[in-house]
Amino acid sequence: MEITQDQYILASHSLHLQRPACDAVYPVGLYGWRKRCLYFLLLLLLVTMIVNLALTVWILKVMNFSVDGMGSLRLKQNGIHLEGVSKFQRPLYVNDIQSRRDSWLLLRSDKNVTLNARNKEGQLTGQLTVGPEAVEVQCQRLEVRDGDGGRLLFTADEEEVAMLTDRLTVTGAEGAVFEHSVETPLIQARTSEDLRLESPTRSLTMEAPRGVEVSAARGTLGISSRKDLQLESTEGEILLDASSIRLGSLPLGTHAGSPSQAIQKQAVYEVCVCPSGKIYLSPAESSSSCQAMSNICLWS
Repeated sequence: MEITQDQYILASHSLHLQRPACDAVYPVGLYGWRKRCLYFLLLLLLVTMIVNLALTVWILKVMNFSVDGMGSLRLKQNGIHLEGVSKFQRPLYVNDIQSRRDSWLLLRSDKNVTLNARNKEGQLTGQLTVGPEAVEVQCQRLEVRDGDGGRLLFTADEEEVAMLTDRLTVTGAEGAVFEHSVETPLIQARTSEDLRLESPTRSLTMEAPRGVEVSAARGTLGISSRKDLQLESTEGEILLDASSIRLGSLPLGTHAGSPSQAIQKQAVYEVCVCPSGKIYLSPAESSSSCQAMSNICLWS
């Protein structure tokens, strides 16, 4: 059997050709429990987004968020406006604190309230502390003014304390106690009350370069002393000016040589003065009965 050349070439080529392999076919998509898990996750994510959105809207509504601020806080051009009670956990730095026109400003703390003032370098220049037991102020100068802020009523610094009021009233039962000197133009008791200047353990001294005046315009003036009462004028005189001058409880003096004269009844007496300055009474006679050797002068 003869094979032509063309048939031989065709037969040789056919031996080298390979049949195409049969590839495996896989299905595309999620099926079974994987599909159910995916849908569950998507549903859970959707519910979470809805809950978050609802909570965000609720918070915005409760906190009253707006363009001007939130809640009782309002942001304005000249500062911050707060309504109601506000609590600060950290220090507050402000230039001015004002209350509403129809209410007062209340600062409340469980321990104390402290207001500090500092200079540009941060150094403390003034401090006001309101505590449970005392109010303390630390500053170079303390000033108290009236309601209008114009008139100065009280000042205090390292050198002096000045009260610039027209009248200082002390209503305590024990009065006012001064450990050192007091300078004042007038000391006056209230109406229908007595004025008392007392030094329980030491002496009481009143001095003035142009004089000291003690007067009782509508009553009597009483001066009492447990020991000696001394009236002294170094360059002037002592003037007793009254319609009547009475020297009560003066001793009755007699001549040292005749003590029996003191027993005699006498209606008129004369006032005698010993060389030491002691005053006594002596029976008045036709001539002066004052004797330098009187028993009163000898005992003085």
